[in-house]
Amino acid sequence: MDDEIAPDRPTSGARRGEKRVLIGESWRGKPKAKLRELWPFLRDHKGTLVVVAIVSLIATALALVQPLSLQRLVNSLGQDIPLTGLLWLLIAITLGAAIFGALQDYLLRRTAEGVVLGTRRSLVSHLLRLPIAEYDARQVGDLISRVGADTTLLRSVVTSGLFNIVSSILMFFGAIALMALVDVVLLAITLTSVLIGVGSVMAIGVLMRQGSRRAQEAVGAMTASVERTLGAIRTIRASGATERETERVVGAATEAYRAGIQMARLQALIQPIMSVCIQGAFIIVLGVGGYRVATGAMMLGDLIAFLLYVFLLVVPLGQAVGAFTAIQAALAALDRIMEVMKLRPEADDAPTVAATAASDDAPILAFDDVTFAYADGRPVLSGISLSVPRGSRIAIVGPSGAGKSTMLALIERFYEPTGGAILFKGRDVRSMSREELRSHMAYVEQEAPVLAGSIADNLRLGAPAATDRMLMDALRRVGLESIVERSPLGLDAAVGDDGVLLSGGQRQRLAWARALLADTEILLLDEPTSSVDSRTEQILQEALRETARHRTVIVVAHRLATVADSDQIIVVEAGKVVATGTHAELLVSSPLYRELASHQLLV
Repeated sequence: MDDEIAPDRPTSGARRGEKRVLIGESWRGKPKAKLRELWPFLRDHKGTLVVVAIVSLIATALALVQPLSLQRLVNSLGQDIPLTGLLWLLIAITLGAAIFGALQDYLLRRTAEGVVLGTRRSLVSHLLRLPIAEYDARQVGDLISRVGADTTLLRSVVTSGLFNIVSSILMFFGAIALMALVDVVLLAITLTSVLIGVGSVMAIGVLMRQGSRRAQEAVGAMTASVERTLGAIRTIRASGATERETERVVGAATEAYRAGIQMARLQALIQPIMSVCIQGAFIIVLGVGGYRVATGAMMLGDLIAFLLYVFLLVVPLGQAVGAFTAIQAALAALDRIMEVMKLRPEADDAPTVAATAASDDAPILAFDDVTFAYADGRPVLSGISLSVPRGSRIAIVGPSGAGKSTMLALIERFYEPTGGAILFKGRDVRSMSREELRSHMAYVEQEAPVLAGSIADNLRLGAPAATDRMLMDALRRVGLESIVERSPLGLDAAVGDDGVLLSGGQRQRLAWARALLADTEILLLDEPTSSVDSRTEQILQEALRETARHRTVIVVAHRLATVADSDQIIVVEAGKVVATGTHAELLVSSPLYRELASHQLLV
C-alpha cells in the first residue's frame, strides 16, 4: 500500500511508519484503574468465589480456635482434668485448618487461571475489533505485552490478593479480640509495634504501584523492540545493522532492568520493616509476659496462647503485605489493560447517515465528491467523484503518494471520508455495517501478508468451507499449484512466520488465490503484481481477465502493462482525479498518463 494512508483519529496525525508509542509519559495523568473494574472478569466465577469465601471463613475460625485449645490444655496440666479429649480436639482443629487452607488455595488458583483466560479472551477479542487507525498509532509489541505479561499479573489479585486481604483482616481482628481476652497490656505492646510496620508498608505501596507501571511499560517497549527487529531480521542482516539493532534491543531491555531494580529496592524495604516490628513485638511480649507469669499475674497457658496469637498476627500481616504489593502491580497492569478495553471498537461505530435502499440501476460503487485529510488538516484526497459500473474492470494509476491506496482503504471503511460519500449500489456505505459491506468485497493488500500456519489455513481465511479441490483450483488459477505438488504435506505445507518460507511472488499469488476463493462481488487489488516476474505476471493477468467476467475488479497499479486493457483507467495526481478513459484514449488526452506510459516503454 502507498504511504499516504494516515490515521483519521482526532488526536493523531501520524503517517504509516510513524507510529506513536502510547506508553510511558503519554499515558500519565489518566485515571488509574480501580479494583471494581476487575469485577467483569470475576463475574463468571462468582459461584466458586462464594465457596472460597465460606472455606476461608472456616479455615480462619479453626486457626483462631487453636491457641484457645492449647491454652486450655496447658492450663489443665497438673489438675485433675481428663486431657485425652482436649488433645484429640486440638489435633482435629489443626488438621481441619490445614485441609480447608489447602482447599482454599486450590480453588483460588483455579479461579485465577480462569480469570486470566477470560481477560485474555476479552482483550484479544477487543484488540481485533479496534479501528485500523489505532494500530497505526501503537506498537504491536506493546499490545502483545498487554495480552501476555499484563494479564498474567492479574492472577496474583485472586491467588494472593483480594481473598488473602479479606481473610487476613478477619484473622487480624479475630486475633486481636481474643488477645484482648487473654491480656490487654501485652495487646497494647503488640499493636503499637505492628501499626508502625503497617503504616510504613502502606506508604511504600503507593510508590510500588507507580514503579510497577513503569516496569510493565518498559517490558512492553522491549517486546515491541524485539518484535520490530525479528520481523525485519533479513533486512537487518543484509544492511550490516545487526550490532546496532542489538544495541537498540539491549537498550530497551536495560530500561526494563532499571525499572525492575527500582521495584526490587522498594520490595526489599518491606520485609525488613515488618520483620523488625514483628520480632520486636515478640521479644517484648516474651519478656513482659515471662515477668507476668513469674509474678503470678498470668498463667503459663495464657502466655503460650498469646504468643501463638502473635504468630497468627504475623501470618496474616505477611499475607496482607504480599497481597497489597501484588494488588499494586496488578492494578498497574489493569491500568494498561483498561486503556485498551476503553478504546471504541470499530464494530461499535453507529451509522452516521440514514439508511437508503440499494438500487439495481446504480453503479456498484461510486465516489461522490469524496475528500480525506489527516487529523492536522493535510489533504490526501480532494473532490474525488467517479462511478464503477457492475462487472467492469477499473484501474487506478498515478504517481506514488497520489492517494490511490487511500481510495481502496476508504472503500473498505478502514478510514472514513472527511467529506462527500462513497456509495455501494446507490447506498451510502456509512449506513451499512462494516461486516455487511466487506462481505461483498475481497481485498489483496500490496504487502500480501501471509499468516503463520499452512497453505490451507491461509486459503480458508475468507472461505472456511472451501474443499481441498477448491483450494487446488484457486492455486492453479494463479500458477501456484507446484508448491503444493512438491511438498509431501500438500496443502498442509507450512508457510512459516509471516510467510517466510515463500518468496515475495508466492506470497502475492497466495493472497490472490485467497481472494478468488472468497468469490465476492467486488475484488480490490493493491499493486497485485509488484513482486512477481514477467511470466507470473502473464498468469495473473489471465486470472484477472477471467475474474473480471464474473465480478467487478478495481486495481491500483504502478505497472501499467497490468491494467492497460482495463475497461476504464482513472488517473490520480495529488489526491485528485485528473483524467479517465481507456489506455488508448489517455495516451492522447492525459499528459501525465502518457509520461507514465513512456517511462514504462508502453508508448
